[in-house]
Amino acid sequence: MYKLTAFLCCFVSLTVAAQTEADHSHRLGRALKFPDVPGYKVMKCDLHMHSVFSDGAVWPDIRVMEALKDGLDAISLTEHLEYQPHKADIPHPDRNRSYELALKEAKDHNLLIIRGSEITRSMPPGHCNAVFIEDANKMLIKDSVEVFREAKRQKAFTFWNHPFWIAQKPDGMASLTEMHKYLIKEHLLDGIEVANDGNYSDEALQIALDNNLTIMGTSDIHQLIDWTFDVPNGGHRPITLVFAKEGTIDAIHEGLVEHRTVVSYKDLLIGRDEYLVPLIKESVKIVSAKYIEKSTVLEVVFENMTSSEFTLQNKSPYTFHEHWDMITLKPGEKTVVQVKTKEKLSDINLSFEVLNAIHAPKSHPTVGFQAKVQG
Repeated sequence: MYKLTAFLCCFVSLTVAAQTEADHSHRLGRALKFPDVPGYKVMKCDLHMHSVFSDGAVWPDIRVMEALKDGLDAISLTEHLEYQPHKADIPHPDRNRSYELALKEAKDHNLLIIRGSEITRSMPPGHCNAVFIEDANKMLIKDSVEVFREAKRQKAFTFWNHPFWIAQKPDGMASLTEMHKYLIKEHLLDGIEVANDGNYSDEALQIALDNNLTIMGTSDIHQLIDWTFDVPNGGHRPITLVFAKEGTIDAIHEGLVEHRTVVSYKDLLIGRDEYLVPLIKESVKIVSAKYIEKSTVLEVVFENMTSSEFTLQNKSPYTFHEHWDMITLKPGEKTVVQVKTKEKLSDINLSFEVLNAIHAPKSHPTVGFQAKVQG
């Protein structure tokens, strides 16, 4: 009995230790973290998810629990309106049921639940989400344009899902059809996913920029978040960071309509400069700058305030002492960079091309970081 007890204790200890190590692959753990920026709260949103009430594998309360573990601020369970593969086992004439169950599970937690549905059509227009709707049942409309009009009557925000999905685009390249052009012209289509599940699309980003659409990123999760995105080993779901004036559903809606978003996909940040650059400036901080003894080598300490890794390429007039011209800032950690300034300065201005940020296909923003030098 003693040996068995000792074995079980050892097994449990090793299991807990392994789980602890997995859940804390960096200082921040698994929770996604991004700072607010001047004038806005940065809301972490996943607005494309599925449960057993369409073609997902879990009950809606699991989606709420996963979102809480990931530190999200808002989610939407966007069940397929037309595609109901589980209806023999889970018949539900009310298409709002998934939302209601998620809302009930989240009522005692700091997580916003946004009512939404997925309009599931062949190309064109393909699959699209409508979020902030009032009643999903009223969207069971056959006409592929009229369903968007109904969404707009409900004051919905609509976006094109996975426009690069190989099942509907065999070349994997997002491109506008005449129907999509019409939907955009008639203000029936507001946004487009540039990242979905495990895929990113330069072409979708260019469509967003060319047509003034909101840049979106979502998990489109069907199975378990932890398995799909390898969360125990440091992975995470794609999300949309919405720059909202306050932490409410209405403010998120307004931020989306006004195109105030940045997408977090793996360690990539994708967005327009007017939101991307302020986010980077708040995400990476110089916390100290001090010369090494009597030298003109300045030790600059950077801190990464986010759950994403940053890759910075030096564009300053200075060279580095220990690093080459590329530095990596790990999530939640401080990194010391020794800068050769030739003469002692009272302040430092370092400029970097941020290689893990994209503001246009194959193009990265350059961001400056300033600090006073300590005496």
